[in-house]
Amino acid sequence: MIILASDHRGYLLKEQLKAFFNEENIITIDVGTYGKEPVDYPDFAKLGIEKILENKNNVGIFICGSGIGMSLAANRNPKIRAALCLNPTMAALARKDNDANVLCLSGNFTKRKKAINIVKVFLTTSFEGGRHARRLKKI
Repeated sequence: MIILASDHRGYLLKEQLKAFFNEENIITIDVGTYGKEPVDYPDFAKLGIEKILENKNNVGIFICGSGIGMSLAANRNPKIRAALCLNPTMAALARKDNDANVLCLSGNFTKRKKAINIVKVFLTTSFEGGRHARRLKKI
């Protein structure tokens, strides 16, 4: 399951991604925010994390203005590996090398088309394991 979370600065991109997922018949869970009124990103990162941890196959897409705040908040949980990805290559590496289970995006700096490309790569790239698994155990 794909868990979507955003603050007010990530709201528009989250809604655009939801529309894309609906067009593709991909089910998502949206934990908010549900509007453009100012909110605190850690609250929505926490709600998203709770849903992700319900099933090991769940992944998150968290969006705030820069993507940095959501990344910081999500990575406070030891079971979360959140990666801020600004392009598809970063998304592939986040999954392949780091087994990221949360993709963080910037609502301010990422347009819809590019975000969709990043999301597609993130969702279709598998963890490589091997030396990368060894490294993850050290974190």
